[in-house]
Amino acid sequence: MDYLADTVTIIRHFSKTGSIGKEARNILAAAEKGRVSIHLSVLSLVEIMYLSQKNRIAIDLAETIRIINASENYSIIDLSPGIVTVADSIGFYELFDRLIIATARFLDVPLLTCDKEIRKSQIIEVIWE
Repeated sequence: MDYLADTVTIIRHFSKTGSIGKEARNILAAAEKGRVSIHLSVLSLVEIMYLSQKNRIAIDLAETIRIINASENYSIIDLSPGIVTVADSIGFYELFDRLIIATARFLDVPLLTCDKEIRKSQIIEVIWE
């Protein structure tokens, strides 16, 4: 099965900091064992670059890309016209989150996120707890 991980989820997983919900943690562990695939939006890489440059997270862009490239179970999804078209139909106020939601919907995969607003919106299937 495939999943999309949002930025916070992948930061916590790769840097081994912060908490991850039990179901999401189990899925990420399954990815490490090659049983599932985890997709990441290129927007998550942009956010990781920005946050690491501001010294707000414990992992930087180069390390993130190294981890992704070292595994066949992670892939980066580029922002495409199809994803932007899906985002145009989603009523979510925060742009990066809307594009992440649209990416999950475009790929037809659940989203791994702790974001309470995304979870409450019920726009997309979310896995965390």
